[in-house]
Amino acid sequence: MITITVNNQMVNVDAAPDTPLLWVLRDHLGMTGTKFGCGMALCGACTVHIDGDATRSCVLPLSAVGGKSITTIEGLSLNRSHAVQKAWLEIDVPQCGYCQSGQIMSAAALLKTNPKPSDADIDAAMSGNICRCGTYPRIRKAIHRAAELLETGAGK
Repeated sequence: MITITVNNQMVNVDAAPDTPLLWVLRDHLGMTGTKFGCGMALCGACTVHIDGDATRSCVLPLSAVGGKSITTIEGLSLNRSHAVQKAWLEIDVPQCGYCQSGQIMSAAALLKTNPKPSDADIDAAMSGNICRCGTYPRIRKAIHRAAELLETGAGK
């Protein structure tokens, strides 16, 4: 049994230490917002925050997250009140939606460290997140909008 902190809750997990965090979240804890995409940390669909940093959960073993704070898309906000989530809805970013939780988690991590990113900053930070539907212009626009919301206090 391994104890980890997910979305500010301590939980006990009965899984092997080498089990990827993605499968612990989805299969053991029932948090299916984090998606499986490639299994090689290349597409970004599995992005979560580990101590605030955007991290690919598909290749991160459970043993590596002890004592760290894990935030999933479910824990970003309880009611879609995070500025990035508000902006995503306002700009109507999702098309198929599959990659969006990873996109949102990467965007939220970017804005935490860079509250006024340029287009180049956004492109660099989001380059590891693949959107098969090609919503990249809307993603960039939504990140700028989320930055505005954060600046005005209209989002976490």
